[in-house]
Amino acid sequence: MPEPSRSKELPVSLLTDPVMIEACQARDFGRIFQLVKARAGIYPSMVARRCDLTPSRVGEVIAGRRQLLHMDVIERISDGLRIPGHMLGLARRSWETPPSLTVAPRQPAELPASAIEPLVAGLPGADVDSILALAAERDLSASTLDALHSSIADYWRRDDEHGGETLRPAVVGQLRYVVDLLKEQRPAPLRDGLHSIAAELARLIGWTYFDARQYNQARAYFTESLGLAKAIDDRQFTANVLACMSLQATYQDKPGDALALVTAAQDQARTAAGTTPRVLAMLAMREAFAHATLGNHGATHTAISEAHTQFGRIGTGDPDPAWVAYFDEPKLIVDTGIAHGRLGEAALAEPLIADALRREHQTNHRGRAFHAFWLARTQLQRGKLDEACHTAMDALAPAAAVSSQRVAGHLREFYEQLEPFRREPAAVAFEARLREVLPRQVSGSPHP
Repeated sequence: MPEPSRSKELPVSLLTDPVMIEACQARDFGRIFQLVKARAGIYPSMVARRCDLTPSRVGEVIAGRRQLLHMDVIERISDGLRIPGHMLGLARRSWETPPSLTVAPRQPAELPASAIEPLVAGLPGADVDSILALAAERDLSASTLDALHSSIADYWRRDDEHGGETLRPAVVGQLRYVVDLLKEQRPAPLRDGLHSIAAELARLIGWTYFDARQYNQARAYFTESLGLAKAIDDRQFTANVLACMSLQATYQDKPGDALALVTAAQDQARTAAGTTPRVLAMLAMREAFAHATLGNHGATHTAISEAHTQFGRIGTGDPDPAWVAYFDEPKLIVDTGIAHGRLGEAALAEPLIADALRREHQTNHRGRAFHAFWLARTQLQRGKLDEACHTAMDALAPAAAVSSQRVAGHLREFYEQLEPFRREPAAVAFEARLREVLPRQVSGSPHP
């Protein structure tokens, strides 16, 4: 069987097609083989060769006379056709993840612009298929870069609404495409623009892995993003990536790393030309998260104050980078509440989170679920059992609408905190609703 790295990859449009996703979830290989033939030109004989199957066996599967159930066969199909493991219910395949990269928290390694080839080699599936190779030959213009930036904005919107798990193959495909464009000689403005877009795409992929709590993969892509940003000396974006890594470290219960990373991010931002108050406010709030995770009350309050001071300096004409636009007033307020919540200051946290939640956009399912569970936890800490259970019950619908292991983790934490009150009517009602809307979250629980 050919090595997976040499196999022609499936088009991104096929991997993100709901019909393909459904067929993979059902492990309907007859349908999968038909789709790869129709959409990727991979005929049954080629499927057989790539997946180490006999042509007659493939034909029987397509005709519906045979099923493929053995795990080793399913793994060969995943590897041979380059179908991401999660689509078939498998562990992540080795070819999906770039080589593990390390970054010193306080001073990430410099990456010169001439080092783009190692970056290309480090990306998963760096051999771009023939369709992308043909597309890469076209002339580029500023409008092309605008279109790519627009697609990134759309990816983020869809990530907020639905989560990044099913979105990730499309973003990985676009990252490969942009990195492939960087192989050609380009005028400096276009080359810098492509580096910037590639850095944003790599950060988005890292974010989707972080949200799925797949931290090693997230760190690898965040590090790719750092290298791409540093190749063009984009210090503001470098600070943004380091801030993402700081937030991840708080989830991994590594508060010392979180503080080191956000300190490095602030150093980058302060030395960048034109860093805006909104960027500095966001970074100050990430610093507050790190201090709160360490239990440093005074330092947390100082960082919160700095965040609000910087936010108050925002002017209507500030040239904010697009990636920081999300940090608006409701986000500042809810993050302030969460920082107080991390310190155990529930009385300060509750009204802030509740206010921000009322103002949050209805389509941001992950944000609404995430913040509602935070609100429920603070209410429970204040002895407001009925309100906490009601708030958590309202969070179940957006939690069910988005694929996010971070949200699921906060739901499980709240559920565990209900243990002492399990027989109370409000807790009984919440658990009944939870079992109805998200039964998997309580499967295996000792409680009826």
